[in-house]
Amino acid sequence: MGTFLTVLLVIFSVGLITVVLLQKGKSAGLSGAISGGAEQLFGKQKARGLDLLLQRLTLVLAVGFIVLALVVSYIYPPL
Repeated sequence: MGTFLTVLLVIFSVGLITVVLLQKGKSAGLSGAISGGAEQLFGKQKARGLDLLLQRLTLVLAVGFIVLALVVSYIYPPL
């Protein structure tokens, strides 16, 4: 049981790293921070398609990773 959860934790961590690296950067320096904030404020840039999928998948993998990390740490307490 513990070994299965540990392997699942490794799979979630690799998946989370992969999904985060596949996402586009949200800003391009100082000018991107200024214009990006304005676009988000006025709703001109909406996440669609692949960006939305990657964003939701990141959330699911992050929550799963945290829950699995807590469960595995409960099963295998530090020495």
